[in-house]
Amino acid sequence: MSLLHRRRLLQLSGAMAVTAASPAFGRQVGEPGWSSDVEILRQAWETLHPGLHRYATPDQITERLNGLSAAWATPATFRERFLALTRVTASVRCGHTYPSPYNGGEPVRSRLYPDRALVPFRFVWIDGAMVVTHDDSAERAFPRGSIVTAINDVATVDLLATLVTLARADGASDAKRVSLMEVRGDDRFETFDIHLPLILPLRDRARFTLADGRSVDAGLLTLADRQANAPAAVQPSGDANPWTLEKGEDGIHRLTMPGWALYNSTFDWRRWLAGVMDDLTGDGARGLIVDLRGNEGGNDCGDVILTRLTDRDIPRSRNQRYVRYRRAPDELRPHLNTWDSSFYDWGMVAQPDPERDGFYRLNRLGGVDDGTPIRPAGRRFSGKVVVLCDASNSSATFGFAETVKDRSLATLVGTPTGGNRRGINGGAFFFLKLPASEIVVDLPLIASFPATPQPDAAIEPDVRVTTTAEDIRSGRDPQMDAATRLILNT
Repeated sequence: MSLLHRRRLLQLSGAMAVTAASPAFGRQVGEPGWSSDVEILRQAWETLHPGLHRYATPDQITERLNGLSAAWATPATFRERFLALTRVTASVRCGHTYPSPYNGGEPVRSRLYPDRALVPFRFVWIDGAMVVTHDDSAERAFPRGSIVTAINDVATVDLLATLVTLARADGASDAKRVSLMEVRGDDRFETFDIHLPLILPLRDRARFTLADGRSVDAGLLTLADRQANAPAAVQPSGDANPWTLEKGEDGIHRLTMPGWALYNSTFDWRRWLAGVMDDLTGDGARGLIVDLRGNEGGNDCGDVILTRLTDRDIPRSRNQRYVRYRRAPDELRPHLNTWDSSFYDWGMVAQPDPERDGFYRLNRLGGVDDGTPIRPAGRRFSGKVVVLCDASNSSATFGFAETVKDRSLATLVGTPTGGNRRGINGGAFFFLKLPASEIVVDLPLIASFPATPQPDAAIEPDVRVTTTAEDIRSGRDPQMDAATRLILNT
């Protein structure tokens, strides 16, 4: 995928200059405004956020928050204010710092999603154009592989240039920013669906210009429409298995894992995955392809895979982990929520670090030594293993991709990951609720920093394979095809 230069920004048509100012696109917010929320956000970030100054100076953060405070003191619509907040959170350049639709609750989500304002298809970005992967329109106007170059006469290349400035990603991982602004059907609340109406107000219908010069007028979707059309694996529930395993006649087992976020699932994924890995040897499999495309992360599911690929201990990470506080300030506690009460007070788990001023080094977490390695277990598989990766891999899947590449345990095929070799923020979170606006901002609590200097970059695959519009139109899967050839030719 060709990336836009991020400096090519914001010289857009008058249509994009119009924000959600009319009552039809959001209710007006009067004085006294939400500046008090900004002061809560400021205190929380300055005392708790371990990666706040990884890519920005304290003065830059102060200037941005002061600008947000001024914007939130001015009468405006909810969506105008949400847009101002998103610009600031995105400027931290952290893949886990953003106003989350998952944690904001229905009052916030109902304001983020206009009644009928979502594009009626799924798509990926290729060279600044939207290439349709699935048509959800009532008119059936967008066959697979259709190329959309403008919406309401605003060029898609300009839309993308603005949207990437609002996306959460680590450092210079622009491929992740582009990936977030796709609609692939692998997220309950698509980032693109939230942000397009903030910069290009749409309602009920829109005009789509196609690469062949045709113009199509089509009805738009509601959030309920989008979610009804999403694959079942996007919203795993109960003990349902969100993954699939195909044992091919060519001797290759293909494991597709669209997500690792199984926090609310009762599916015994460890047992199932251990069985899959052990069966590789028992079945005499020629190779294994692990498909992680579209998978941001979640649980450390990849650890089970790693235990069957090694005959020696694997250090979990060469990165060192830090927090900014030992005990969360009492005045912030009413605004914080999390799933583990130990995050409020690390106690002796967090020790001051003489080499990193203002940080505490984490020695233990959840009763597991920080340096506890991943140990061999079950039947070791010595066949060829290929992992399909892309820019969505930015948390647990980033760590997995980094490990298999650095340890030569598998071949990475696809496009560069998300995440960043300079370290990412995550591992534990507070969900910071801003009381005036009711918006919830995700706040990562643990920062990893590499022991040696690393580039501001994601992980490059061993074999880079991109997708073209013709691949999508014809139903070809070039990454899977390349992985298959690698194993069969070994």
